[in-house]
Amino acid sequence: MNLKSLGWNNELQSLLEQYNKQNWIPGRVILEHKRMYRVLTETGELLAEITGKMRFQADGREDFPAVGDWVLVTPRASEGKATIHEILPRFSKFSRKVAGLTTEEQIVATNINTIFLVNALNQDFNLRRLERYLLLTWESGANPVIVLTKADLALNIEQTISEIEAVAFGVPVHVTSAKNHEGLEVLKTYLEVGQTVALLGSSGAGKSTLTNYLLGEQKQLVQDIRDEDGKGRHTTTHRELVHLPTGGMIIDTPGMRELQLWESDGAMSQSFSDVEELADQCYFRDCEHKNEPKCAVREAIETGSLDEARFLSYTKLQRELAYLERKNDKKAQMVEKDKWKKIAGDRTRVHRR
Repeated sequence: MNLKSLGWNNELQSLLEQYNKQNWIPGRVILEHKRMYRVLTETGELLAEITGKMRFQADGREDFPAVGDWVLVTPRASEGKATIHEILPRFSKFSRKVAGLTTEEQIVATNINTIFLVNALNQDFNLRRLERYLLLTWESGANPVIVLTKADLALNIEQTISEIEAVAFGVPVHVTSAKNHEGLEVLKTYLEVGQTVALLGSSGAGKSTLTNYLLGEQKQLVQDIRDEDGKGRHTTTHRELVHLPTGGMIIDTPGMRELQLWESDGAMSQSFSDVEELADQCYFRDCEHKNEPKCAVREAIETGSLDEARFLSYTKLQRELAYLERKNDKKAQMVEKDKWKKIAGDRTRVHRR
């Protein structure tokens, strides 16, 4: 396996040389399952696990390997296994809050160059969901590309594109139809040698169909959408990085109808620049955009230059981020407290000896 085709570059090579460990080799995580990892290396694919030291020092999810990570391992080629010692720095990381009440990070994928935000042009299309995907994509450090699938089922494509362009400023939009073989070839330009693309979208959006097309084979199962609501059934059940014949890599992900935010405050200005520019024009600096006089946001909504549904989406995401920040702050305090308890316990045991 040629590491450059997996995304290895001079910057990563210089990081490797800093460790100066003769028996450590680089590899890329292609699959994760219950703290066991499939890692691609120059010597082939290996089943790996982390060291006890890594496990002990881990403070949270980000300290464990994820699909897309570059790791340093000691291989046991005769066994087809390896031990992971280090995770090399990530240049991008797409995360969300785990589903449910637990405040915990779920890393979807790392070291991604481009994220295809896959949306089906049927009755399941949702502009507000797309705003949420864009917000997390900008925060991840990857570049978003909107891929509209099932164009053969669309009634008014031009109107849908116009609505998308009003919320996704400057983001490329590609209209495709696997049934009619339209608009698919241009997607390959994002998958040059060493480039990694992740596919994100709800179930039934067409991610597996796109993956099969780009691979040139039927690797992923494809299921029909439900006729009554246009929503899909889960096809992909896990995240996996797949090496393409062209040299690029693709990560198909399970459908995510529930996509809760995780540390996306820094991307709000990029995703909702139109709303925040209007807010800066309000007469009162602490304007809540409700009943205050000379509110530029309310005026824009009344004149129709700002869609009220977009503004409500903006305020909803702000409240969600504020709540998450409060929860994370409490969790950080508890982690720090437990850390010092552990240190104090270790010192006590040493003293007794």
